[in-house]
Amino acid sequence: MSVNILMPALSPTMTEGKLARWLKKEGEHIQSGDVIAEIETDKATMEVEAVDEGTLGRILVTEGTEGVKVNAPIAILVAEGETVPEGGASAPAPEAPVQVSAPAKAAPAPAAAPAPTPAASAPAPAPSGARIFASPLARRIAKLKGIDLAGVKGSGPNGRIVRRDVEGASAAPAPTRPAVLAAPVTIEAPHKAVPNSMIRKVIARRLTEAKSTIPHFYVAVDVELDALLALRTQLNAASPAEGPDAYKLSVNDMLIKAAAVTLRRVPGVNASYTEDATILYDDVDISIAVSIPDGLITPIVRNADSKSLRQISQDAKDLIARARAGKLKPQEFQGGSFSISNMGMYGVKEFSAIINPPQAAILAIAAGEKRAVVKDDAIKVATVMTVTLSVDHRVVDGALAAEWVSTFRSVVESPFSLVV
Repeated sequence: MSVNILMPALSPTMTEGKLARWLKKEGEHIQSGDVIAEIETDKATMEVEAVDEGTLGRILVTEGTEGVKVNAPIAILVAEGETVPEGGASAPAPEAPVQVSAPAKAAPAPAAAPAPTPAASAPAPAPSGARIFASPLARRIAKLKGIDLAGVKGSGPNGRIVRRDVEGASAAPAPTRPAVLAAPVTIEAPHKAVPNSMIRKVIARRLTEAKSTIPHFYVAVDVELDALLALRTQLNAASPAEGPDAYKLSVNDMLIKAAAVTLRRVPGVNASYTEDATILYDDVDISIAVSIPDGLITPIVRNADSKSLRQISQDAKDLIARARAGKLKPQEFQGGSFSISNMGMYGVKEFSAIINPPQAAILAIAAGEKRAVVKDDAIKVATVMTVTLSVDHRVVDGALAAEWVSTFRSVVESPFSLVV
């Protein structure tokens, strides 16, 4: 029996995605667990595995198509020797137009249409108000080409409109665009237009939502790093030169641990806001912002407060490498209770980060630099960095945010609590 392969939901925030690439061809045998396609989600490009076994009878959504809704049919899987159903594996239903929407404007057009069939070249309009039976693919193509299905005669079972009917039909005249949309901003300077990827579009939407719906509150503090840097030097010197026990701690590894220890001491920041309650997380899961070619992703160091510095270092290096290769699993970037964004390696003096919903806080870490500081009424030189905590003011009040950054500073400046 034929079954539809549906667009999977690969993250909690995913409502649609881009079918980036098919890894199987029509007519090719598929076993359960085979990787059949790559889907570009709001987080990364991910591989999709087959759940059932059979033959890839027909691809309904061509690769490169954007705006494919979650749970929309993307292909038909049939048993060996079974004929591919003309209109898809699912019976016609009035919900079909809702389940499959037209792809975004950037989606590529369907392949060149075959010569019109007699049924398509001589459409018989459907009676006014009558239900129109059409396959999901036919509806999608009709929307893409601007074809009114009421004027198309179906050649499928029981008069159902199928792909060949709409591919050979003529598009209706394009409606006049409203005046407010008719004149987009004209850029006269020499330029190159780079189409936004699905990831970039979702990042733009989610950051806009975060900044406009979450009341951000910021607390900054200067932190001396000399004691932490000295401890890092001692720990790295104690590492074996090679082998499975070898390690090399980074400053970022130690700051992840410091943030985790601070969250355990000031648990009110390890939280999320909902309309009904404030969620206080049991675990300390640190999301670390990682730059990737298409934008940003936040893999998670789980239970960072209970892990050793060496474990954190190994986890972070592995997560960052696979994030940049697009090989993270959903559970490795979904969730998290607190975020860290470190731009110290770029020499940034100070910055404020946007909160990563539904978390209540994110720590922005700037570069450590030699500064003049006053100690015991004398001016001395110390390595100092500025950190800025962005908090959701619905969850974290000013006093609690101040307590958190003060505790973080004491942990970093007296770093032996990171190793005991």
